[in-house]
Amino acid sequence: MKVLLDPEESDWPRLLLRPALDIAVLDDEVRQILENVRYRGDEAVREYSRRFDNMVREDFRVSEDELAAAKDLLPKELVQAILVASDNIRRFHAARQIPDVRLDTMPGVTCWTKTVPVQRVGIYIPGGSAPLFSTVLMLGIPAALAGCPEVVLCTPGSPNGSLNPAILFAARVCGIKNVFRIGGAQAVAAMAYGTASVPAVDKIFGPGNQYVTKAKQLVSQQGVGIDFPAGPSEVLIVADATADPGFIAADLLSQAEHGADSQVVLVALDEEIIPKVREELVKQLETLPRKSFATKALQNGFIIYFPDRSQAMRFSNAYAPEHLIINTTDSDQLAKLVSNAGSVFLGPYSPEAAGDYASGTNHTLPTGGYARIYGGISCASFTKEITFQQLTREGLGRLGPSVEVMAAAEGLEGHKKAISVRLL
Repeated sequence: MKVLLDPEESDWPRLLLRPALDIAVLDDEVRQILENVRYRGDEAVREYSRRFDNMVREDFRVSEDELAAAKDLLPKELVQAILVASDNIRRFHAARQIPDVRLDTMPGVTCWTKTVPVQRVGIYIPGGSAPLFSTVLMLGIPAALAGCPEVVLCTPGSPNGSLNPAILFAARVCGIKNVFRIGGAQAVAAMAYGTASVPAVDKIFGPGNQYVTKAKQLVSQQGVGIDFPAGPSEVLIVADATADPGFIAADLLSQAEHGADSQVVLVALDEEIIPKVREELVKQLETLPRKSFATKALQNGFIIYFPDRSQAMRFSNAYAPEHLIINTTDSDQLAKLVSNAGSVFLGPYSPEAAGDYASGTNHTLPTGGYARIYGGISCASFTKEITFQQLTREGLGRLGPSVEVMAAAEGLEGHKKAISVRLL
């Protein structure tokens, strides 16, 4: 990782840039997949499953027997770990649900809200070398708590159609019954438009490769909701002289192993810790099975030194990281300065990995600087709020003149008359 010492604020913009995900070149190819699935349904899905996943299956749906059997295919300690994680996630997200409001804004004028679940939601879970069964929990549990009546989960199958049992067990823990062995852009298309096998959904959640990302972008322009723009995972660590270099290195590597395009940044408040962290990175990297991914990610990352704590936090907020670790003696105080971050981890014993799996917070978070405008997934992501109002004749009599004046000022005479006709 390259080292930058107290750079001028004028140099920050280039440091805040993430590598652009060039998915414009995929536009025609992904559009063709979407249109093919839209009009040819399951037949097109089968063709793309053969082409991209080498999977030859007539049926996509995972049976109830397969879901039920998944638990017995897993080590008991993994089953228990998933149950611990699901309990914590459920407990935390249940406590975050916002109650509806009813209020008289003035005598005779009553306004209130009604929170309604999205009726049909889709969840995409990548397969491959890192099957993200934890993401099933992170999306399936809030969807269940929100009361979504229909949840569809798609994940790519192996050539014989089998799925990772941990994904299936996690789905069962979340109460998801509509599980399909479909991956890639064709899975997004199937959920967006519906096929004879796959129900159409209103909103699609979940990470994926560049084809999945592009497909989600395109269907979001056609009236299908998505969670938020997705990019490579990232972590920024703020550390002072008291931080254990081994802890810092481990946290950087836990993020770097996601992929070569993962973003890893260390903001050091002490120069002397920098060589110690670099030494630990070299040592720990040698033991990492996904060393090739992590090495490339580190080469694209950087270490930046700021002598001033407030300046360091200004840089962090400007970067707006997906994950922010504050490993300092005054982490509680620095936490008060955080305005842009997806999820924050305080102190030496709060590794990002805890939140990724089981602390209770959600790991589906905004990346690429989108933490400036988005928060992470919650029950609210699976609901919508409808507002209501009811006015008595007396209430309209009090409010109406103000509405008439405003409507007239905007030149909307019909609006004005909708009030005045009631007040004759």
